[in-house]
Amino acid sequence: MPILATFGAAASGAFGLLSTPTYVVEYLAIAGGGGGGVGSGGGGGGAGGYLTSTLKIIAGKSYTITIGAGGASNTNGSNTTGLDLTLVGGGSGKNGAVGSSGGSGGGGGAYNFAGGAATSGQGNAGGAGTGNPGDDEKHGGGGGGADTAGTAGSVGGNGLANSITGTSVTRSGGGGGSNNGSFGGAQNGSAGGTGGGGAGGNTYGGGSGDVGTAGTINTGSGGGGGGGYAAQGQAGGAGGSGLYVIKYLGPQRATGGTITTSGGYTIHSFTTSGAYVA
Repeated sequence: MPILATFGAAASGAFGLLSTPTYVVEYLAIAGGGGGGVGSGGGGGGAGGYLTSTLKIIAGKSYTITIGAGGASNTNGSNTTGLDLTLVGGGSGKNGAVGSSGGSGGGGGAYNFAGGAATSGQGNAGGAGTGNPGDDEKHGGGGGGADTAGTAGSVGGNGLANSITGTSVTRSGGGGGSNNGSFGGAQNGSAGGTGGGGAGGNTYGGGSGDVGTAGTINTGSGGGGGGGYAAQGQAGGAGGSGLYVIKYLGPQRATGGTITTSGGYTIHSFTTSGAYVA
């Protein structure tokens, strides 16, 4: 009778053939958030695509992890990739246009432009802009978040809480829209969604305003729409960069990222691009 050898997994086959050694990991992957729209009435940026689940890792294999950057004003966030997964960057907020599609969609510009669509399973749509020509207030829509859609003419969608690092952290909020101060009055931008979404910029009397607030780094959150009116319109806030966390039960059996432990698990956290070597 042949002797069956094993290495990290059960042997298979009548002639002692070895199966590929594997082990199961839990992961949280987030793409870069979208930037907010330029100028008052700009939509907030959408959160980067968000996925968490489990999968099998092949022992001895090197996996490239690419962390998506947050998008600049009016620009989508970049994709995060790794472990054969692709998370889509958040859609940018727009002014005078439909919000961009992405992991979560960007907020639409004032004057009722629609919010951007989300990637199925990775986020939520952006909110539409509101207001008509001649209205005193015209608002950009909130960017979509990982948990909820952006609100029409208002706040960003909320992010999701996750405890993969051992502590519950909410990430991937949408950026808030900004308001159009076309009649010279002071108008405040809307808040970003929970989990790091940037607030929309304020607009002041005379048409000046604030740059939209950036999304929080390594949360994939969207940036807020820019404040100010017409020629004094300010840039939207940049989206927050993405994140990749890999967790498995037991002692360390891989390299890459920042390595911590919690509750008997080993955790690899990537805030910048690198390699996970199983």
